[in-house]
Amino acid sequence: MDSLTSLFGADADIIRERNFQLLLLSNVPPVVGTALLSPVLNSLIEPFGTSAANVGLIISVFTAPGIFIIPVIGGLADRFGRKPILVASLLLFGVTGPAVAFTTDFRVVLVLRLLQGIGFAGVVPTIITSIGDLYEGSREATAQGLRFSVSGLSQAVFPLAAGLLVTLAWQYPFLLYAVALPCAVLVYFYFDEPTATVADGGEAPSYSRELFGLVRQPRVLSFVVARTLPVVVWVGFLTYNSIIVVDLMDGTPAQAGLLSAIGSFAFAGAASQAGQITALFDSRYYPLLAANGCLGVGLATVLVAPTIVVACLGIGVTGIGFGATLSLYRTIITGLAPPSLRAGLVSLSEAGGRVTATGTPIAMGAVIATATPALGFEGAVQVTGLGAALIGGGGGVLCLVVARLSSPVSAERDRTAQG
Repeated sequence: MDSLTSLFGADADIIRERNFQLLLLSNVPPVVGTALLSPVLNSLIEPFGTSAANVGLIISVFTAPGIFIIPVIGGLADRFGRKPILVASLLLFGVTGPAVAFTTDFRVVLVLRLLQGIGFAGVVPTIITSIGDLYEGSREATAQGLRFSVSGLSQAVFPLAAGLLVTLAWQYPFLLYAVALPCAVLVYFYFDEPTATVADGGEAPSYSRELFGLVRQPRVLSFVVARTLPVVVWVGFLTYNSIIVVDLMDGTPAQAGLLSAIGSFAFAGAASQAGQITALFDSRYYPLLAANGCLGVGLATVLVAPTIVVACLGIGVTGIGFGATLSLYRTIITGLAPPSLRAGLVSLSEAGGRVTATGTPIAMGAVIATATPALGFEGAVQVTGLGAALIGGGGGVLCLVVARLSSPVSAERDRTAQG
């Protein structure tokens, strides 16, 4: 454990706790819901009898339900408890994902992926909420950071495995989703529900009024909005990474893949240090200011980089900002709500992140198309990317200032960004 302490700080002992181990394990399947298929989509066109233009729907129908389902899941988790929602969501995810391997009807595939997306929508917010139930302060920051690190590492390992398996048969990558099933069984038998945090079943209208009353408070709203903004930078980079490298820097697709890998490992590493950051500073305000600066400056560096080496440095800085901001924002958001509203508030913030992830490529594409006649394609990409860096990094700083100037929330726990 001494080596773990040196890596993750004094709170690294949480890794030995069964509840946290089960949450980390449950976090693995859903985070690769999209990433696992990214390298194999072209291989699915022929067996599904679809086109290159339509095969991307396999991704879209998976991500779309979360925008609407995640807030509902939060209310159910507050009303009925975290464990039932987590088990049911893992089962739905683990059954519908592998089922794709047993059909070639593209319409059936889309229905199964839609159902799998609903399962995904119930897993991640419930895990984040459960961590907030179990821990406070630097211990929660360590736990949320380690969870996010596992997400980053999973997104690096599973797509590689999928790329190897698809060379054997197109069905095999989908079978990897079945890992969610033993996770559900283990959670059902061994996860201890923090029953003190479960709502006592009040009227739904009252719950909704309380939740939205909480969100309307400027301090809470500013953090909910702030949590969505790092996604603008990260998704913007992922969307235009290959164009930036190949068209702007005369690089290669392999170099674009290198940038993506460096960014992923950087955010995994930064997220793992969230607990130490929280323990080191009296407030999360200044670390978050610095992390938002990393987001904006890092992406701007990538966009104007003269060489791939400079771009690698830039995306490393961006990844550090991404891992630190999302880990710390999540610890703050779980502390802004009383236990009876915690899952609802976390779910609203996660749904906001999903909206941002869905809307960013669309918005950036529209701006690039509009600016291309005046600036040329490459210039339009750079200007649009710099705009994303400003919104993601600068917008985060603005939200932090608003939060700092706003009144504290009565339910708020220790060591938020105030003061």
